[in-house]
Amino acid sequence: MKSRLWPIVLGIPCFFPACWRLFTKGLSEPVGLSSDLGMGVALFALVWFGPRWMRAVLLIIWALFQAMSAELLAAVGRFPSWQDLQYLVDPKFVESSASGMHLAEPLYVLLLIGSTLLAIIIPLRRSGWRQTMVVILVGAGLLIQANYSASYVNQSVAARYNPLHWFMADALFRKEFAQDGSLTVNDLPESLRTLDLSGKNLLGDHRVKNVLIVVLEGVVGIYNPEIRTKMGVADGPFQMMKLEEATRDAMLIPDFVTHSHQTIRGLYAIHCGDMSKFSYDTPKGMELQLNPARAAECLPAQLANGGWATHYLQGAPLQFMNKDRVMPAMGFQDVHGLEWFGDRRDKNFVWGTTDPDFFEGAGRYVRQLQQQDKPWLLSLLTVATHQPFDAPEAMVKKYGDRKIAAVAQLDEAVAGFLEGLRKDGILDTTLVLVTSDESHGYVGADWYSSWGSMMVLAPGEEALPRLKEGTFGLVDIEASVLDYLGQPMPASIIGRSFFRDYATPREMVSYTSGKVRWQTTNNRLFECSVDGVCHVAENAKILAPNRAAAHRDEEQRATRIFGLASLLDHKLIEGMKSQRLQFGHGEIRELPAKIRNEWADNLVGAQYLDFPKDSNVDVDIRIRAVAAAPEGIQLKLVMRQFEHEVGGIEHPPFPLLKQGEECNIHFSFANPEARKSFSFHLVGEGANSSIQLQKFEVAVNLGG
Repeated sequence: MKSRLWPIVLGIPCFFPACWRLFTKGLSEPVGLSSDLGMGVALFALVWFGPRWMRAVLLIIWALFQAMSAELLAAVGRFPSWQDLQYLVDPKFVESSASGMHLAEPLYVLLLIGSTLLAIIIPLRRSGWRQTMVVILVGAGLLIQANYSASYVNQSVAARYNPLHWFMADALFRKEFAQDGSLTVNDLPESLRTLDLSGKNLLGDHRVKNVLIVVLEGVVGIYNPEIRTKMGVADGPFQMMKLEEATRDAMLIPDFVTHSHQTIRGLYAIHCGDMSKFSYDTPKGMELQLNPARAAECLPAQLANGGWATHYLQGAPLQFMNKDRVMPAMGFQDVHGLEWFGDRRDKNFVWGTTDPDFFEGAGRYVRQLQQQDKPWLLSLLTVATHQPFDAPEAMVKKYGDRKIAAVAQLDEAVAGFLEGLRKDGILDTTLVLVTSDESHGYVGADWYSSWGSMMVLAPGEEALPRLKEGTFGLVDIEASVLDYLGQPMPASIIGRSFFRDYATPREMVSYTSGKVRWQTTNNRLFECSVDGVCHVAENAKILAPNRAAAHRDEEQRATRIFGLASLLDHKLIEGMKSQRLQFGHGEIRELPAKIRNEWADNLVGAQYLDFPKDSNVDVDIRIRAVAAAPEGIQLKLVMRQFEHEVGGIEHPPFPLLKQGEECNIHFSFANPEARKSFSFHLVGEGANSSIQLQKFEVAVNLGG
């Protein structure tokens, strides 16, 4: 190859995202195209000017980031933000999420990686200073992008940004909107402070006692044809027709909001009558351990106190995100995860049970509860519609997309489960809510990432409409269930009841795709992004907003909006000078024969914690080897912040444990600066080995 052609080869991976956008979208996304070109020119200048080793490093980072971003966009409908660094830079998590290399955009990824490898190996001579003029194009490209951004605010983030440009903007320009001293709880709108049961009651006298909450991992409202049509969305990627038929007598709630990403946050909102955090700080579910009085007001605790048997069953291992501690703290008396499914047929899905296995087991579980002489609450959580998405290859071939095939398999499994309950007469005695913990979104509009799903089967309630009017969200589930059952309402919960008609709009908030979305009682929608700039639209909602009418908020209310969001975030621990988080209390943990990765095999659920500036942390761990091979068990503790391994924190090593032996590890560290997304990874391996996690306590002294 002639040397003058080598720069062209070098430019292919740099400008590949721009070319791909042009090929797939034409000129419909000019802002995104200029962003792709601006970032491509910047990269081209750096790799041509720099030495060969730097060229290799930069091109590999570029290619991997673009490829992973394309997969994230396909999986959950959004680009990565700096908080996602905890996932994107962790090869172990990526390995699990990409298990089997089931790519949503295989051609894009393969061409990008291939051109990158070719550009790395060519013997390119470094450019001279005359080529520095290339850098001028970087500024020009980015200026064009910034110029056009305001004109194209109606387009999604993916339409306006190269993923690396968005990531950099999120990291560099995000403002920390601290809780303003002038803002108090009284500054919050009334609907975010108090319960609203002012609507007209739609319920008759026929009430059943059993409650079943089915939480479908990441399922978006767009998958239901009636909901999609009601929300004015012309087309959808797949329609869950079997679930629609199985819920033919249900009340559907089209305008249904999920408040954030991450399952643990959605589970808190579902069960505790509160909104999850509008940030990536320590999840409120974990903070419940610090506030037993508030935990006692969660739905499972309330029903347990009223005589119900309360059960929780999920398809994934419990220890991740501390659900083995969080769910009992909410009041669930019996909590089970992957370990309960001992006879599942398919054990190849990396995150847990397949949906057919899960709902087959869930059917058995429900029928066992029916044999009891007391009413029951059962919450179910699926996992197979989590990346890398579980589906048989025949279904993947049929639908041409693994994610859609996974949703299709879920459609069959959950519909079969509900029809089985109907056949056995269980639906005649059970209030059923089919919902989602979060939304994995869909390409086309970033508000899809806040669009959840809700179907309510309330036997004998003829007055309930097929399509419920008004905005509702996960926050409303506890109030709705208690309203239906006629149980007392706890003082601290907020929300509205699905079983009432309201004459007035309401406040609603979500934090997805890097934006705080705030819907007001007069139907104004504020969307505030990473740079502290808000756009406002009149007569709009979080879901299906009137984006064409959005304009920049000239009153600069971002500080107030983020300040109010911070008030909502911290109300569980307000005023606390110390926090004592428990992640172990005698649980038996089975060890894998070989460690696969720190995510799937983590023995403790102490993830995504935040430690304030000038705080001190004490960690106390006590472990007993229950079963061990003759060579013993060697445990290892790794601490990470945004998945970068943290250095400078000294702690004693774990001794080699023989069967029956115990060890106690204690250490402390200071936080001269705030730490966010801090995680403890405790791992070990050994065939037929197990440990008892007698204690894993993280005490945070906020007083310094």
